[in-house]
Amino acid sequence: MPDSPLVAVVDSYGLSKVLVDEFRKRGTSVVRVQSTPEVPAAYRGPFDLSDYVANIVHQGDLTATVAAVAAHSPTAVVAGGEIGVELADALSEALGLPTNGTALSAARRDKYVMIETIRQAGVTGARQRLVRTEQDVREWHRSVGGRIVVKPLRSAAGDGIAFCDSPDESAAAVARIVGSENVFSMPNTAAVAQEYLRGTEYMVNTVSRDGRHRVCEIWRTTRITANGVADLSDTVYLMPRHGAAQEQLTAYAGQVLDALGIRHGPAHVEIKLTNSGPVLVEAGARIGGANLPHYAQIARGQSQLDWTVEAYLRPEHFLAHHRDDDPLQLHCAFVGLVSPYAGTLRAYRGLDALRDLESFHEMRVAVTPGGRIRRTVDDLSYPAVVVLMHESEETVLRDANTIRYLDGPSFYDVEPVTTHDTAGDRR
Repeated sequence: MPDSPLVAVVDSYGLSKVLVDEFRKRGTSVVRVQSTPEVPAAYRGPFDLSDYVANIVHQGDLTATVAAVAAHSPTAVVAGGEIGVELADALSEALGLPTNGTALSAARRDKYVMIETIRQAGVTGARQRLVRTEQDVREWHRSVGGRIVVKPLRSAAGDGIAFCDSPDESAAAVARIVGSENVFSMPNTAAVAQEYLRGTEYMVNTVSRDGRHRVCEIWRTTRITANGVADLSDTVYLMPRHGAAQEQLTAYAGQVLDALGIRHGPAHVEIKLTNSGPVLVEAGARIGGANLPHYAQIARGQSQLDWTVEAYLRPEHFLAHHRDDDPLQLHCAFVGLVSPYAGTLRAYRGLDALRDLESFHEMRVAVTPGGRIRRTVDDLSYPAVVVLMHESEETVLRDANTIRYLDGPSFYDVEPVTTHDTAGDRR
């Protein structure tokens, strides 16, 4: 390895920049690779390229992009986010670097292929159907019965997910998805319909090296029914490293990683712990979203960010220590505010009360007074997020419940949108 290593990060946008910062803290130079000529709508806006040695925009010619990246002699190629996974696989494979390869790239991005792949490997997966028309999903929903989930094949952050209790609802969901664009500004040509899994959902963030897996953090989610969404994620809690549930989740996540061919780098695995055991919701071959690894790093002294750097820059150290406990044991919660309104935000009523909570650590406000606020229907539409952190788990749980008590219709002063402007604010 050269004295001053360099890594290429594919599609570093928004909060994924935290991974770039972690590499740079270790004295590593970074080349940014952009997998699409146009920046996806969700990421458009000014962003600083000064921390990168170069910014290479992939124009569709893999040979040209491989040559451009190879000119910098990278130690590794890492996906900065979900949209960059397949190009990162192709570049790392072509350059002879630690790679998950391209053979199962589609299974690491396409949610239908993903579940079919793990099931073929003998890992428990949900019943599902690839659907392109309203009639397709109506027929399958009638055969399954009960509630089902309909989602885009290649999106993220809860975009487009619908929980449907009738074939009519499922048909309407497919009609909304197919032909529209996903969060990455790519067309949805089909959707996947899956059985609804009952159980607590967990997010397991991992890092792998040579097929050896480190579970870096496990987050437990809680759900509410709001704004027409039956299963809206509202809070995630950082769990202790050890426990009965954690052991089940760790073992199952390892099976999923193996089935999807994830041998190197970070992964984000969403799992429902049902009465019959763990079942995959979906997985991504990239760091966890919402900046959760950053907060886990503060609470536990290390996180998926540190372990990703170790896996690529110090693989021997990773393999020797990947089962070690974390140095700190603080408790943490990430609480999203749930707006019941769409319109122009005049003011929040009560932000000071949230800042006065005993375990308050940080507040991220996405919508400020004067801005457009949406009804919260997915992970992309929280108007603000409160991060709680404390040595006492009870204090964090209490404060999270207090936020949910304070957050409600009276918390928001909103000038409603007119009727003809509301279409984009409804699920």
